[in-house]
Order: sequence, then C-alpha cells, then structure tokens
Amino acid sequence: MSDFAVIGDVGETLKKILTDDPWAGISPKPEIALNSPREIKDDGGSPNKVSIFLYQIHENIYLKNEEPLRMSDTVMRVPPMALDLLYLVTPYSNDKTQEKYILGKAMQIFHDNKVLTGSILQGALSGSDEEVKLLFNPISLDDLTKIWSAFQDVAYRLSVSYMVTPVRIDSSRELGMQRVVSKEASHSHMVPKKEGT
Repeated sequence: MSDFAVIGDVGETLKKILTDDPWAGISPKPEIALNSPREIKDDGGSPNKVSIFLYQIHENIYLKNEEPLRMSDTVMRVPPMALDLLYLVTPYSNDKTQEKYILGKAMQIFHDNKVLTGSILQGALSGSDEEVKLLFNPISLDDLTKIWSAFQDVAYRLSVSYMVTPVRIDSSRELGMQRVVSKEASHSHMVPKKEGT
C-alpha cells in the first residue's frame, strides 16, 4: 500500500542509499541533498556534494490500464496510479577531477542498488512488499541543456539522469459491487424435422 507520500519517500530512499555508502576512495565523503542545482550552496560544510533533484514525473503507460483490486466480496478499489520519477544527479567539488570521481562513485552505488525493496525503502514504503527499479536514464545533450536552462543564472555542470519506476500511489476510490445470489436460466431444445412433413 502506497499513499501520496510515496514520492517523497522515494527521494529519501535514494538519499539514504548514497549516505549509507562509505564512499571508499573519496575524501571527504560527499553530503547528499535533495535540492536543485540552483539551491546547492557553498555553506562551509563538505566541499564534496551530490544533488539528487526530482525534475519530472510521468505516468507509466504500461501499467495505466490495470484491473480494479478486489478488497472484499462487495468492494473493489480503483487501481493505483503508476508513475516514473526522473531525477537529475549532479556532483559538486572544488576540484573538477574529484567531481568526476564523485559522479562515477554515485553511479556505481546506484548500479549496485538497481532493485529497491524491503528495508532499503524509506517512509511508508519501509518493510512493504513494494519493489521499484532504479534505472540509468540517458538523455540527449539538448534535453539536458533544456533542464539546466530552468535554473536561472546557474552554469551547466556535468550531470546524469535516473528513473525510478514504477512508483504507485493508491487510489482512495472504492467501487461497490453486488454478489450474485441467484441465477436464472431458460432452456429450449430443437426437435429435428421428420422427412416428408
């Protein structure tokens, strides 16, 4: 069961995956933020940072026409809305080479956690039977430039896109149904016509 908070829970899940990793070979360990590239600031913390920014949400067209869920003998629930969440992952460092190492390490961590389930999931998803996939989502330079153009006065930085799918939001609509309590049937049969009549 996933309520409307699931979109935020997925973001917290991605943040936890990166935060919990020891980041061997990267020093200091990056701070992980769910902020947009425009909101990342040099606040005196770690010089290394990773931004995970939810920039777009799509309805998953392959799961759009699922059947209603049977809740009881008299109640059915409208199927959940299935979504694809698109994230922009951007590394930050004072050193441009270190920035590339940070991005490579973040991609390695996400590659090792392609299926998100069980205790990895955060919030209401934690411990549920939900399973979502974390997929590298290559996009063209043109599309990437369009995304970055939304961050006014922010220079383009090396970044990649990831998709988390399917993320389900349960419907609160229920449909009543009645059990069949009696069945009527009428029968008729044909009598073959005799020859000569």
